[in-house]
Amino acid sequence: MGRLWVGPMAAVALSSFGISGLRQVGPFSWIHLLSVITLVLLVRAVLYARRGHVAAHRWTMIGLYLGALVITGLFTLLPGRIMGHVVFG
Repeated sequence: MGRLWVGPMAAVALSSFGISGLRQVGPFSWIHLLSVITLVLLVRAVLYARRGHVAAHRWTMIGLYLGALVITGLFTLLPGRIMGHVVFG
């Protein structure tokens, strides 16, 4: 099950480097920082799992879920964002 979650998370984080609309620092923005953090934590979580550090793996994955999906997902619903208009009209 973990591979089915890590693979798409990595793909989404990597695909964000194709987004260049916000350009705050050269071609990059805060979204790219979140993507780098996500990729680093994914690698860290996989290493924890392979080394048998179950508790560290669990907390890293919970943090990724909350940070990369829940919090970032809520930012997409802010007023003025496309998804905010789609969901709230």
